[in-house]
Amino acid sequence: MAQHVFASVEEVLHGLADFFVAQATRAVAARGRFSVALSGGSSPKKLYELLASPAYRQRVPWAQTYFFFGDERNVPATDAQSNYLLAKTALLAPLNIATDHVFAVNTLLPPSAAAAAYTQSIRAFFEGEEAQFDLVLLGLGDNAHTASLFPRTAVLSAITADMQAVFVPEVDGYRLTFTAPLINQARAVAFLVFGADKAAAVRRVLAGERNPEEYPAQLIAPAAGEAAWFLDEAAAAELPR
Repeated sequence: MAQHVFASVEEVLHGLADFFVAQATRAVAARGRFSVALSGGSSPKKLYELLASPAYRQRVPWAQTYFFFGDERNVPATDAQSNYLLAKTALLAPLNIATDHVFAVNTLLPPSAAAAAYTQSIRAFFEGEEAQFDLVLLGLGDNAHTASLFPRTAVLSAITADMQAVFVPEVDGYRLTFTAPLINQARAVAFLVFGADKAAAVRRVLAGERNPEEYPAQLIAPAAGEAAWFLDEAAAAELPR
């Protein structure tokens, strides 16, 4: 598990953007396409805007890139809380990504049905083979959750590689999320974490005792892939030197 620590948030974003470019280039050269699962929240928005900027937009084979979502809120696609809407606004629309290259969760369905339908979309994309994304982007909450794998929720014990619906008491609502087994099938997983408010969670996940029920991000350990953490110095401040 690689840890990349940068002096500033801007450097973190550029480091992960370069990693994104490398993964995309490698995937298209090897398999003719690049499959990426996006994350939601405020941190990745800055990454998406950077990838869509003149500095990066010509460096990624967007026409061969297919976008999925590692988790989604149980809200309409037009809602301000929607992970899809965030990605559309910051990345997909500015790059004019073809609609058939974007796999949004159908949140008009009840949560369990939406999760089952999305699982079927993933299986169809991978044509019955193991669903192995080229890259899964992840964030980290200050409670050590990632995707929508929240502490002490039922989805943490999932043994199937799929998307599941889970009721999260602390947000008083349903979320839809990739399970840890699905994330761990990826060729590469990248965490984007910055800010001093994340330092304690980073320490617990990377250097604390193993307790995935309390620190769900500890579940993420790709079986045959690469795991990389992109941190600024503030987020890494409590890690052992």
